[in-house]
Amino acid sequence: MFERAKGVIKKVTLEVIYEAVEERSKEIKEKIDKLEERMEKLERKQEEDFRYLNQRIDQTNQRIDQLSQKLDEQIGQVRQEMGQIRQEMGQIRQEISRLDQKIDEQVGQLKTEMNQLRQEITQINHRIDTVIQMLSEILRR
Repeated sequence: MFERAKGVIKKVTLEVIYEAVEERSKEIKEKIDKLEERMEKLERKQEEDFRYLNQRIDQTNQRIDQLSQKLDEQIGQVRQEMGQIRQEMGQIRQEISRLDQKIDEQVGQLKTEMNQLRQEITQINHRIDTVIQMLSEILRR
């Protein structure tokens, strides 16, 4: 009977162990299922986040391309304007040179005229002196 009781105890013990293992297995399976569910949610969220980030990156790249294109256009305009300004500066320099030459010519002419006037004044002064001398001589007589 002892042997039989021993067998029964073994059987009961095994059943308790099996039940405990089965309950623990169920708990573990439930936890795994919950973890898998959370993992799936995380993967979906991660995919959504990546899609959103990729969309933002694409938008940013488009904006950069637009700004780069505008910048290139503006640089082209500035270069064109600089070319026009250089051309105008060249024309202004030429005009200044021409005016400088004209001023130099006019100053030269004025100097020549002044010298001629000085000579004429000197001649007139000599004539006046001569006339004064003549008058002085006439008056002395």
